[in-house]
Amino acid sequence: MEKEFREIDKENGWNSFYGDVRNESPSLPIKEAKNPENKNRNRYRDVNPYDHSRVKLENVENDYINASLVVVEEAQRSYILTQGPLPNTCCHFWLMVWQQKSKAIVMLNRIIEKDAVKCAQYWPTAEEEVLFYKEAGLCVRLLSEDIKSYYTVRVLQLQDINTGEARDIFHFHYTTWPDFGVPQSPASFLNFLFKVRESDSLSLQNGPAVVHCSAGIGRSGTFSLVDTCLVLMEKRTDPCSVDIKQVLLNMRNYRMGLIQTPGQLRFSYMAVIEGSKYIMGDSSLQGHWKELSQEDQCPKIDRLSPQRQSVERCNGNRLSDQGKNNSESSIKPQDDGQCKPESSFRRRQQEDRKASTTQKDHNKELSYDDDSIKADSYSSLQRQPGERYNGNRLSTEDQEINENNSESSVKPQDVVDGNAESVIRKRCREDRKACTTQKVQKIKQMMNEVERKRKRWLYWKPFLIPIGFATVVLSGAYVCWKMYVP
Repeated sequence: MEKEFREIDKENGWNSFYGDVRNESPSLPIKEAKNPENKNRNRYRDVNPYDHSRVKLENVENDYINASLVVVEEAQRSYILTQGPLPNTCCHFWLMVWQQKSKAIVMLNRIIEKDAVKCAQYWPTAEEEVLFYKEAGLCVRLLSEDIKSYYTVRVLQLQDINTGEARDIFHFHYTTWPDFGVPQSPASFLNFLFKVRESDSLSLQNGPAVVHCSAGIGRSGTFSLVDTCLVLMEKRTDPCSVDIKQVLLNMRNYRMGLIQTPGQLRFSYMAVIEGSKYIMGDSSLQGHWKELSQEDQCPKIDRLSPQRQSVERCNGNRLSDQGKNNSESSIKPQDDGQCKPESSFRRRQQEDRKASTTQKDHNKELSYDDDSIKADSYSSLQRQPGERYNGNRLSTEDQEINENNSESSVKPQDVVDGNAESVIRKRCREDRKACTTQKVQKIKQMMNEVERKRKRWLYWKPFLIPIGFATVVLSGAYVCWKMYVP
């Protein structure tokens, strides 16, 4: 395997090698994905699940979701590879997780990438506490969140509203893997992969893990291919007999286009080769990967000043707070990767005090729809089993005001006493949320402008086309008249 990698690398032949994989990949029926009523459930029109391997939703009128069940029998592994949920498919996504009894969701993309929305925010933030999905009859709570430098591990509680049954779901979020790109190093990727493995989420005792990026084929294919190859190397007496190319071709029988670029294929080889050293008995490598990944450093964030957020609906499931981040500002990571908050807190105390006053006035202006839910605990849901929920968050105006006041009341002394790390992570999370909101608003403005131009064209089209046609005819007649009439 390593010899094959070096030969391809030496000849700079990854493009042709990847081309061979594409040419040898099957082309199977995708009839359900092309059904007109399922068009709005596909993020990309050229990435669709095969009919024979698509995941089918149960007990619903339309069972379609853009997700494929990939099964590798020899490795005793199964994955659900799916696209990043759309605003109108978040409820389908969670219904699939519930019905397939999945224990983990592996998310390999960010919500905003290259100024484009790649995935809907389908899980609750710390401020939202809980999301309800009316169509699926499920609610999602955020129980914990552990933010590392390049990934975040969340524990979510998925609960059936009608029966009260609840399950804990791990949410492994790789936050620095670029679209159509590769992770920073095999060490950081393997450290993340083994973190997922340690949760026992990939074993047969649980349902298939849900793995997604934006399209559900590039980064998702890389993750599942590397994990599968390492498992096969563990099970076989001759680990070197694992053919990565053949394993990929077999997996492509279940979902089209797994691994999108030659670079991702090359990185898969590098990760498998590095991971094989650990399988061969070098147990010190796992600690070495963790050290190289620098996961305990402060996460890098985009520098954008927070602005007032507008009220935004996502699939009828989330009502984001307007002005939630008015009093928030970002922290610059130091050059050595460590965050020093003392001076920034002193500098920001006056801003927080002013913002807290305007925040109260602004929150009074917010009006929730009649379907907004006001409850203090889930016990009220059990007292009202017949009531349906449309996915609005479980919070009131007073709770939001208290949350904002508590956020702005952090004292520098608390930081000195040892609370710096938690406060920094909270600020970083708030900065990322503000950055995401700004980008979403910018994209919405661009889309609105395009829509306005399209509507103007559709309005004038019935007039302009006949006028243009008549102009051409008259011009031609005039030219002929000039040429042939003496």
